[in-house]
Amino acid sequence: MSPVRTVEIFQKTPSPQTFLAGQVIFNEGEPGNLVYGIIEGEVDIFVKGKVVETIKRGDVFGQGALVQSEDTRASTAIAKTDCVIGWLDREHFLFAIEHTPMFAVELLKSFSTRTRSLKQNLAFHMSEE
Repeated sequence: MSPVRTVEIFQKTPSPQTFLAGQVIFNEGEPGNLVYGIIEGEVDIFVKGKVVETIKRGDVFGQGALVQSEDTRASTAIAKTDCVIGWLDREHFLFAIEHTPMFAVELLKSFSTRTRSLKQNLAFHMSEE
């Protein structure tokens, strides 16, 4: 089961939330208590005002604030296109991980893939300097 499908199943709200293109989902440095899953659309992730990645349908994001001790967002997420986004609060996120082991595995796989891509982009940009 894909991480975003698990978010859809376990989310607390009766329906996903819609964000219009350009709308801020969360800001870097603010407290975070939700993890998000993109059901439709694309989201740009910014760090210090620069886009570091664009994530798409099926990606889960924002989980760092739920697992880090400081509970703050390390990035800003802004809808690149109109989006439909599901979400889980900390309680439901931990429940999904505990009761759906494949959710945890798929979440790690997604995170690993995104981290690898970021590393490759960083290495590419460093070699250009």
